[in-house]
Amino acid sequence: MASSVPELYGRIAERFGELIRDCPRDGWEAASPCPGWTAWDVVAHVVTNHRRAVAGLEGSDYSGPGRGEDLFRTWEAASVEVKTALRDPAKAHARLGEEFGSIPFEEFVRRMACADTLIHGWDLARATGQDEVLDSEAVAVATEILLPEDGDIRMPRAFGAKVPSAVDADAQTRLLNFLGRRV
Repeated sequence: MASSVPELYGRIAERFGELIRDCPRDGWEAASPCPGWTAWDVVAHVVTNHRRAVAGLEGSDYSGPGRGEDLFRTWEAASVEVKTALRDPAKAHARLGEEFGSIPFEEFVRRMACADTLIHGWDLARATGQDEVLDSEAVAVATEILLPEDGDIRMPRAFGAKVPSAVDADAQTRLLNFLGRRV
């Protein structure tokens, strides 16, 4: 049986938090697979997207983390806000504005937060020399979401050109190659 959005998001968020917590002290400035981004930039991007989604739900302002912030605590706070909103039926089903595709918050989390956090979790793991294995159900969900959007996601500062996958490549490798990551 497929996991609910809160369950799936919870696993992805927990793993992302572990990667942040276990990042070597000298790893924050390591180059990530995202051109021009360090490990710190990857985490700041994911935190900012989470803050942006919650602000869209609440009609409030948001900002990205600053260089002096504790990224683990910053991440924990941002992910708790998303988890809390997902547990509130009114918020989970509330429609976000056009900037978010006019979809319910829960669907936005499934589509963007799960896929974005999952893939950038791999980027962070790769940049900092940590375990790169992704949640297999999350890989399947991200693949289902992203493959049909192939033409729409090929833009500057998003996803690069596809990398050919070996015929016997596993699902994680195929997804990462589809998104321009060399595995």
